[in-house]
Amino acid sequence: MSKTAITIKDVAREAKVSVATVSRALNGHENVAEPVRQLVLEVARRLRYAPHAAARSLSSRSTHTIGLVLPDLHGEFFSELMRGIDGVARTYRWHLLVSSYHGDQEQQGVALQAMRGRVDGLLVMSPYAADSGFLMDNLPPALPTVLINTPLRDGHYPAFGIDDHAGAVAMTRHLLDAGYRRIAFIAGPDANHDARERLRGFGEAMAGFGPAAEAIVLPGGFDEASGHAAGQVLLREARLPDAVFAANDMMALGCLYAFSQAGVRVPQQVALAGFDDIPLARFVHPALTTMQVSIADLGGRATSHLLHLIDGDGAAEGTGGTTLAPSLVVRDSTSRREPS
Repeated sequence: MSKTAITIKDVAREAKVSVATVSRALNGHENVAEPVRQLVLEVARRLRYAPHAAARSLSSRSTHTIGLVLPDLHGEFFSELMRGIDGVARTYRWHLLVSSYHGDQEQQGVALQAMRGRVDGLLVMSPYAADSGFLMDNLPPALPTVLINTPLRDGHYPAFGIDDHAGAVAMTRHLLDAGYRRIAFIAGPDANHDARERLRGFGEAMAGFGPAAEAIVLPGGFDEASGHAAGQVLLREARLPDAVFAANDMMALGCLYAFSQAGVRVPQQVALAGFDDIPLARFVHPALTTMQVSIADLGGRATSHLLHLIDGDGAAEGTGGTTLAPSLVVRDSTSRREPS
């Protein structure tokens, strides 16, 4: 049976329930037993069923709601991203339905499927995705979807992201140009695309400088605790590095706290830099040098693009998107050392 021929009757027949039950399950009505809802969702996913837009508008009308599926909700990055998304959504009087899957791909599939019938379009951030197959298997083909910071560039979905590699190269060169040679890098999660690109940029910039540059790489998890732990590891070494570059600001702040606890002065004894330019970065002491990413703008642009897709008056489905270039913001945490 061809994908375009699938109807609600096919789903009902396969699931062995009534057409009315399928309709209620797909549109999020509460008067459907949860095991039945899950069965219907699974059958609809397997058959790649998507409601006809005109029929859906007549039967249930637009939800006027955007779905947002994120790997996590904790931290200033996600707070800023949601601020940008919510700002655009409120401007056009749209609602948000937010879900998080905590980096678990199976739970991500559950979250995506739970959006069926509840939203008119979807924003997805999946930095762990390897290809579009997983998303396509869990989303109706007709549902307008825009990706944020997701490493898929095969044209199936519009994608908005950050040039993490170029940003890491720029920061590393800044530290090298400032005279720092022995530089420690606190990496992000191994499976995270942003983390891998930032590590790759750091490694290339250090290798390009030649044998005078010494790179030290420590594991991290994109949170304050892992930055603090990395700082403690460095403090136990016989000699501190000249500078520390953390793959995001939250880890840089955790490292800064570890140094402060030990009485190590930044930048007089060791310079420190981050990535993202979260609001807190400019208010700590010393203020943090970082790569500025307009996180709220990233969310806002992706949301605007999605609304155009939903309305059908903007970019064609499956095309568009952009990669934002971060900019270097130099603050006190990487100032040159005082003469000894």
